[in-house]
Amino acid sequence: VLVFGPKLQEFEEKFSEYNQCKFGIGVGNCTDAITIALRACNIGSGDEVITTSNTAVPTVTAIVNSGASVKFVDINEYSLIDVSKITNAINDKTKAIIPVHLYGQRIDLKRLRKIVGKKIFIVEDSAQSILAFNKNDKKLFSNNISDISCYSFYPAKNLGAFGDGGLVATNNPILYKKLL
Repeated sequence: VLVFGPKLQEFEEKFSEYNQCKFGIGVGNCTDAITIALRACNIGSGDEVITTSNTAVPTVTAIVNSGASVKFVDINEYSLIDVSKITNAINDKTKAIIPVHLYGQRIDLKRLRKIVGKKIFIVEDSAQSILAFNKNDKKLFSNNISDISCYSFYPAKNLGAFGDGGLVATNNPILYKKLL
């Protein structure tokens, strides 16, 4: 069996362990992972999700599929969301931020968490940055800072499969139960 069964469970466990994460769930692709993550965070109609202006269509598709509206924030010199501009983008409708880690680089999640506190979910789009870290956070996995991380195993990604695939991961047992 290629899609479900013991091989998927083994991969979920090994990927999660390697990334210092408690819970990992294999899904069809990263778009599914983000959509499922937003639903687990109770994001829906009337809510707003902030993401980077240079993200790919699938990130925006996941936000729209959740029922929320998208708010874009410009990028910094490394093509990552400019964390310094997030404060001005937040309003009463903002329920989540999806930072998109690109080119093997991660944004400074500690700084982002200080800005948004615990009232706004951080759902990472790590489709292009599996096992990446930034100079301020040497941990491979960042779910001790963010709420959920979403991964892609599309063949062109830095950990590609023979077809599409994704994973949604969290260290939060409450969110994990909602992800199932």
